[in-house]
Amino acid sequence: MVKLHIKKGDESQFLYETVTTTPINDVLNDLTAIFNGRLKVDRLCEDMKTLAQHGTMLPPNMQGLTDEQIVELKLVDEWAMKCVPSGGSIVCRDEIGRRNGCAPNEKMAEVLTKTVKEAKDLISKNQLKADVCLTQAKVQDALDMLRGAVMIVYPMGLPPHDPIRLELENNEDLTGTQASLEVIEPANSSLWWAGKEMIRGKLLKDFIGSNEKTKIIAKLQKKGQGAPAREKVVSEDDQKNMMAYYYKKQEEFKKLEKAEEDSYLDSPWSDNSSLKKQFHGLGNIKWGPR
Repeated sequence: MVKLHIKKGDESQFLYETVTTTPINDVLNDLTAIFNGRLKVDRLCEDMKTLAQHGTMLPPNMQGLTDEQIVELKLVDEWAMKCVPSGGSIVCRDEIGRRNGCAPNEKMAEVLTKTVKEAKDLISKNQLKADVCLTQAKVQDALDMLRGAVMIVYPMGLPPHDPIRLELENNEDLTGTQASLEVIEPANSSLWWAGKEMIRGKLLKDFIGSNEKTKIIAKLQKKGQGAPAREKVVSEDDQKNMMAYYYKKQEEFKKLEKAEEDSYLDSPWSDNSSLKKQFHGLGNIKWGPR
């Protein structure tokens, strides 16, 4: 099996495993699905953290309003909609004004936060360091874990406008957000290796050969961005270690040079009292036990 260390720019993403006979089209579809799936999991995890702290999302026409404005606009009935999760709730006001403040109790909040951590660990970049490959199935497992936790805490379901529900139902609208710029559509994706783009319609072996034990670093990006920057010959950590080593050597050389400059002081001809010692017969005296 061929292993692809996938990067986006200079940032490592995940490890992917396939065979050399796989079409580039299939590789790109798989990679973009995993890449976008990880982004979805990250978005869900961030929203579920605030869900555990401040409860469900307010309707769009109530977000950012004060309690007085809600009453004045006669939205109080809508504001008081059923939002109490399983096990009761505690009031925890959202300073941003996006969530209703009906937070889950401590036990239910722990279910959400614990599941968020487990889901993030499942698709973490640390999996790459452990030489563990990521698949669409693992990304789906992370999504299912998050969906299950939400169903446990909110058996009545989240409001239809809550971004967590929209994400889980694949109805999210990322238009105009920073998240939309990160998503890579399969048809608009490209994969680069060794300064060459892997062209659709060909097989992986057309670029890397037929050796199934190959491991390469490939870069995933959007089409039209040109060739990505080549990998550095020396990593940043190795470069720091080398600089520290050469600095240490340079300091040692400076000390040696200074020692050599002063070494003449140990010579007999540099002793101002050497003539006097000769007249007194004190030259070439050695000390030692009898």
